[in-house]
Amino acid sequence: MQNRTIEIKYKQYPSPDALPAEERQLLEKAIQATSTAYSPYSHFCVGAAVLLANGTTVTGSNQENVAYPSGLCAERTAMFAASAQYPKVPMRKIAIVGKNADGELCAATPCGACRQVMSEYQDVAGENIEIILYSEGGTVLLFDGIDSLLPLRFSF
Repeated sequence: MQNRTIEIKYKQYPSPDALPAEERQLLEKAIQATSTAYSPYSHFCVGAAVLLANGTTVTGSNQENVAYPSGLCAERTAMFAASAQYPKVPMRKIAIVGKNADGELCAATPCGACRQVMSEYQDVAGENIEIILYSEGGTVLLFDGIDSLLPLRFSF
C-alpha cells in the first residue's frame, strides 16, 4: 500500500481588477451573461463565458425548468453552444460567476457534470482549459486546467 496525495493548485487574485486583461474581460462577459439566466425557482443566476482558440467568446447562463432536472447549467450551456457553433475550435478558458437573489455577485463552482464536460473538451483540445471562478468576497480563483477541480475524472 502507498499513501498518495491529491493537490489542488490555483492562483488567487484579490479582485477582478487584479486579473490580467484577457481574464478580466472574460469574467466581465460571464457577469453580463448572468442577466440572461432563467432561474424563477432558485433565483440564483449563473453566467459563463468561454474563450475559444480563434479569439471568439461564447456565453451561456443557467436555464431552469419546472420539470427538474430538465434545465442546464451555465457552463454546459456555454460549452455546448461553443462546440455547436465552432466545431473543432479548442476552448482555452472559461469564466464562471453567480448572482444571488439580491443581485450580488457570488461564487458559483461547477457541478460534477459540468466538470466532466470540461474535462472532455480539455482532452479534445489537447491542452488545459483555464478556469476562472469568482469567489466569495470578490476574490477570483484561477485554475490551470480541470485536474485541480476533478482529479479522478473519466477519460477516453
